[in-house]
Amino acid sequence: MKNSSLFQAEACKYACIKLLPQHALRNPVIAMVWLGTWITLLCTVLGQSSWAFGGSVSLILLLTVLFANYAEAIAEAKGRGQALALRQARENLTARRLPAGEFVPATQLQPNDLIEIGAGELIAADGEIIQGFATINEAAVTGESAPVLREAGTDHSGVIAGTKVLTDQIVVRVTAEAGNSFLDRMIALVEGSNRQKTPNEIALGILLGVMTITFVAVVVSLPLIGHFLKISISPVVLIALLVCLIPTTIGGLLPAIGIAGMNRALKANVIAKSGKAVEVAGDVDVLLLDKTGTITYGDRQATEFYPLTGITAPELRQAALLTSLADPTPEGKSIVALAKQQGVTLTEPEQAEFIAFNASTRMSGVNLATGQQLRKGAMDAILQFSGRYPAEQIELKARVEQIAKQGATPLVVASQQDIFGVIALSDVIKSGIHEKFAQLREMGIKTVMVTGDNPLTAAAIAAEAGVDDYIAEAKPEDKLACIRHEQAKGHLVAMVGDGTNDAPALAQADIGLAMNSGTQAAKEAGNMVDLDSDPTKLLAVVEIGKQQLITRGALTTFSLANDISKYFAILPALFVAAIPQMQMLNVMHLASPESAIVSALIFNAVVIPLLIPIALRGVKFQPATSTELLRRNMLIYGVGGVILPFLAIKAIDLLVSPCFV
Repeated sequence: MKNSSLFQAEACKYACIKLLPQHALRNPVIAMVWLGTWITLLCTVLGQSSWAFGGSVSLILLLTVLFANYAEAIAEAKGRGQALALRQARENLTARRLPAGEFVPATQLQPNDLIEIGAGELIAADGEIIQGFATINEAAVTGESAPVLREAGTDHSGVIAGTKVLTDQIVVRVTAEAGNSFLDRMIALVEGSNRQKTPNEIALGILLGVMTITFVAVVVSLPLIGHFLKISISPVVLIALLVCLIPTTIGGLLPAIGIAGMNRALKANVIAKSGKAVEVAGDVDVLLLDKTGTITYGDRQATEFYPLTGITAPELRQAALLTSLADPTPEGKSIVALAKQQGVTLTEPEQAEFIAFNASTRMSGVNLATGQQLRKGAMDAILQFSGRYPAEQIELKARVEQIAKQGATPLVVASQQDIFGVIALSDVIKSGIHEKFAQLREMGIKTVMVTGDNPLTAAAIAAEAGVDDYIAEAKPEDKLACIRHEQAKGHLVAMVGDGTNDAPALAQADIGLAMNSGTQAAKEAGNMVDLDSDPTKLLAVVEIGKQQLITRGALTTFSLANDISKYFAILPALFVAAIPQMQMLNVMHLASPESAIVSALIFNAVVIPLLIPIALRGVKFQPATSTELLRRNMLIYGVGGVILPFLAIKAIDLLVSPCFV
């Protein structure tokens, strides 16, 4: 059974749910928690007042525990579905099974089954292409934005369930046994993840535990002391003393501080699933970021045109625009946008035949009414189309290699006779991210980029983004191992990601910040979701977390000083009649033991509501050293916590003492 120090914690915790957006209260689960909150509050107030009214506390305490646990169980159940989205992603997949061609759920597929997938369809099972070729977008599971070419009979014939075929049509032989697919591995990794307790959480738990045990021991020993002194102490008095002396104040305020942190995070467009998550953010010292969709925008975009010798820049732009007018991909649209931005005003030509991208030719383009044929695509495909010998294209090869070393993708533009130049498609870094990483570094947070890219590309993007370190060719298991390694060294780790392959790492990290633009699996696994999909938002979250830590430290200092003051206020009044020498400790000169206990109970019931506004507003965050923060907390909240109980209990005693004459 929970002790009384936690009764008020449960009450305040769920009472503060009213800080959530109004639409959240329409949720039946939240509504039940809200109802349990106010019943818990009522039981707590009655429980602390029962001694004064002479009633039995047993039933009231039992009801308090039941409602507190019921509300807590319902609320915490909302955070236990981390693998749910992954399971749904697997269960919602369907496949066209051959030879009949009927659609069946992916869960019914067996190894060696043949399935047919066309452009725009999702691949239903891990397997190997046995017929055809296609470009496939694997971003949903690998996090990498660039489409990949998969072709039967090559080393690149493997496909993953949940990825999307962009072009052409393929026949796939299912290779994964039930429970052994990529998504099954992700589910197992997510379910095996477990967030650690933070040093602050452990320290506070130990402190409150020690104080609770100490005061319980004191209260339990009072009947023996009373018997020795020939003083009769009733069980109701002992319960009232226990409620007064154990650390109830901080127990009641901690959840309010947590919910207030969640509310401040919400104002920054970050949904935090728990107050603990916001608080941990204040102590984070290592940040892992997925590259695609997090550091970069996710879709490769045209960033530069490089004309070859003898070709003018306008000629290359015009040819690039013509070959991309009918290209519906983000890359094609970005080429058109860049060409127009640099001054091309050409409209769509009449009687033109547009050639869509084909995985076999690896080219797209247009045939003009004048007979000119323009193409853009991979260098070797373009050279074959134009009839040029690769050995002669020294300038072209040098430019293509230069672009590749910069982490970009080169596309060559040509006609039957001439090679115009190269377009650089880059995974564009989000604006302002370099400066934000510099700020994180100043705050003592190490940034690590994790990506599936090759080391050369990863190094180029890491240098441009300004991260401290990077991990290239990273698999989901590698990200998870990296986080666990850092945690084993005592670091608190934040992970920012958006892909299904990030889900295990998001679930393991102390702070899992998922992008709202990411997959549902990533958002389920993280304990925070950034509605703006801005990885640098962690800066704001860290500041909110630090403010929450400062607020908790200040109110913990006040609470401990408060409880010690109540100890020295009540016990001298309780024993002064039997031990006259204790009169010197009865500095408040309370009227009687009965009025002293009732005054302390009333003070105990009033002080938490009075402090809740401070807990909700938060102590102002000002960058300072730990020594300066400790000194300020001790001066303001420590001294205040000692003085306030003496003054308040004495004032209440003057009001209630006539009732005990």
